[in-house]
Amino acid sequence: MAENNIAVDLGGTNLRVALVKGKKIYKYIKEPTPKNKKDLLKLMVKLISSLMSKDVKGIGVGSPGPLEKGIIKNPPNIHLRNFNLKKYLEEKFNKKVEIENDAHCVALAEAEFGYKKKNFFILTLGTGIGGGVIIDGKMYIGKGMAGELGHIILDNGKDLESLWKRKKNKIKELFEKKDKKSLEQVSNYLAQGIGSLINVFDPEIVILTGGVREVGQPFLNMIKKHVRKYVILPRIPDIKWSKLKHPGIIGAGLLVK
Repeated sequence: MAENNIAVDLGGTNLRVALVKGKKIYKYIKEPTPKNKKDLLKLMVKLISSLMSKDVKGIGVGSPGPLEKGIIKNPPNIHLRNFNLKKYLEEKFNKKVEIENDAHCVALAEAEFGYKKKNFFILTLGTGIGGGVIIDGKMYIGKGMAGELGHIILDNGKDLESLWKRKKNKIKELFEKKDKKSLEQVSNYLAQGIGSLINVFDPEIVILTGGVREVGQPFLNMIKKHVRKYVILPRIPDIKWSKLKHPGIIGAGLLVK
């Protein structure tokens, strides 16, 4: 039976904290992510404290990677470097704390409550691009830090995340302006990355999530169209938006067992 946990989704743009039980979210708070370490930790503690009670078993945190054993190494989009967030929160709250790559949390939520496939990968299209890979129903982490799918190199030494960052804040605006040329460019970059990963993993499904999901099916259709050019396998898996409203939060809640 699921127990109450506090889930933290630490993003480069927003910090989300919620009281969760399984896939149910009972209380949810979202604040802009502070741009320095001191204010970020202060806000995180404040939000967690506002939801804490004796009924809470533990705290699950989804954080940008790379990270290992609760230590956030050198994420490109948040201001924590070589910081042991697991130890810090355990000392603050005297509760069990588990920390995992934020995109891995999304993949866990999808495996448990979303599309429930055994072999797939997800891409989180947010401040950067995160990735998570599920193989035979289990998270693939390699020697501990695998899954940085946004950092595959695509064009002249530039990775998928760098190319994404050029346009990601403007996609909704590009649709409103009907700027087909720019939309074709960014969807083609995503398709190159997705197509390359399909060739490597041969997944049952590819799941995309993040704020850009609000533009809906038209953008997804553009990505699908371009993906066909880059997949050499005889079949192309379906590419879908996540059906879960807050997969990062739900997955972070699943970390504490």
